[in-house]
Amino acid sequence: MSPKKSKTQGGSINERIGQIYSSLSKSHKITADYVVGNSFRAATMSIDELADAVGISNATANRFARALGFDGYPQFRAELVSGFETMLAPIEGLRSEISMASSSSEVINRSLSDDISNLEATRREFRSDIYDRAVKMILEAENIYIVGYGASAYLGGIMCHALTNYCNNVQANIGTGGPAQVARTLYKFSERDLVIAISFPRYSSDVVTLAGQAKRRGVPILALTDRPGSPIATIADLTLYTPTKPQFNSEGIVLCLIEAICAAVAHQSESPVDIAAETTELMLPWLHHGKK
Repeated sequence: MSPKKSKTQGGSINERIGQIYSSLSKSHKITADYVVGNSFRAATMSIDELADAVGISNATANRFARALGFDGYPQFRAELVSGFETMLAPIEGLRSEISMASSSSEVINRSLSDDISNLEATRREFRSDIYDRAVKMILEAENIYIVGYGASAYLGGIMCHALTNYCNNVQANIGTGGPAQVARTLYKFSERDLVIAISFPRYSSDVVTLAGQAKRRGVPILALTDRPGSPIATIADLTLYTPTKPQFNSEGIVLCLIEAICAAVAHQSESPVDIAAETTELMLPWLHHGKK
């Protein structure tokens, strides 16, 4: 006999479960408890993985999905994934990569090809007026704060290092006391300064919050991100885009964009050759030049 279909027709997974929890079988209640307590984890699972985690059969997992008003497990999981898309994209990409049963050399070759394709896409979308504005914003800012978390914090550190010689005052949040300390610093910023926000999937809520606070104080925001739907793209005064890989973010692609921007800043700054010569002279004691 086919299971009785639930009368629930909409709502979140938790709402659907709440509507019918008292009428669920014991195994379905165990499954419901697991899903409610581990919604993100459950969203990453295939039907086999969920069944193993809960201790039920695949058929029971399918019946649980239908009890919630879905046609089957795929539709149930699609609803679970809703809202977690950017966080789950690397996991799904890795799952797909593993399913191809590729050798190490094939993975490396495919990864390099993805990088090249994304860099070519960035160059195809290149608009000189946008990048000219970005360079002007950097050069005219009295103070610059580069905000990024996770891998973006390290990218921000590299950008800070590259811009230091050509800008009045550049800071990055890497090594600071956390978002609260950054917020205290940005509180002193004004429309004469600049915040550079770096965020790629999975987007950091701290970057979004800090950029939003700075924006409300009238501080110009320059964003580096992957697409117009990015949460910092809607905050920024100017956004530079570069796509990333579906499996996991390629910091190399973002680094190429950062290096290109910094090269343009160096070129457009006052007396770049003199600055480079003075910097090299200053660093001579720490540079190996073959003399003993």
